[in-house]
Amino acid sequence: MKIRRYSLLLLTVFPVLIQAQGKIDYGSNNGKYLTLNKTRIYYEEYGKGTPLLLLHGGLSSIKGLSTIIPELSKHFRVIAIDAPGNGRSEQANEVSFISMASYYSKMIDLMKLDSVYVYGFSMGGIAALHLGAERPDKVKRVVVHSAVNHLNGYNEGFAGTPDMTPEIVEKEAKWWLDGHLKRTPQPDKWKKYILDLQKMWYPEEFISDDKLRSIKNPYLILQGDQDLIKIENALHMHRQIAHSQLGILPNSTHFSLMEDPDAVLNAIVPYLTRKAKKVFNFEY
Repeated sequence: MKIRRYSLLLLTVFPVLIQAQGKIDYGSNNGKYLTLNKTRIYYEEYGKGTPLLLLHGGLSSIKGLSTIIPELSKHFRVIAIDAPGNGRSEQANEVSFISMASYYSKMIDLMKLDSVYVYGFSMGGIAALHLGAERPDKVKRVVVHSAVNHLNGYNEGFAGTPDMTPEIVEKEAKWWLDGHLKRTPQPDKWKKYILDLQKMWYPEEFISDDKLRSIKNPYLILQGDQDLIKIENALHMHRQIAHSQLGILPNSTHFSLMEDPDAVLNAIVPYLTRKAKKVFNFEY
């Protein structure tokens, strides 16, 4: 099935592309834990300045952001987080984009952060949409990279992971599983992790238009022109979020973080650091 082919693409191609990104082993570099809802969440910090939460994609971890952490840490206080069940974080009892955003919201409060920027890729981008909507008091600006708001926003051939079972992972992506088991503090729960992903990645709607329209903080909707996600989906989210901008990376797929991290950084850093441009209304 095409769906299965793309599911395994995320399991195989994505981790291969993030191998050996410099001397620092991001995701395994003396991080810290916070306990939220009886779940230990792992994170690492780099740099100084305005806090910038980095939220990785699915089937990944902090390590998946290795290509952009060094440059971002020159401008911000980077707080890279392993999502529940991913990397070195423990598995949560409930897994959804709303609950994931709730974890990040509680981290902001426990760390006593006055305000934050947020960058979310793919799965992390959907969580970032919910986080910004729920915490306008803390979230200043958000970059949503290669995220989708509705199941029909995917290009033909990719529609979640309904057939990515633990058995398929063991058979066709065992090397990914071996890497996951080396990091997770709960190796006996990896099958639950896969089954939870199936449920979380296959709803009809990831975030409603009403909730998108409720967002008041500035957003950058960013994706590749050859992404797994339709450009029309990015345009739709841009039109729903009042204070948003739209960025399309040329000649880029869902793996632009590895293909051309400089292009991603050239979009992220100026957007988060510059003052908002005025919008002029012309009368005819």
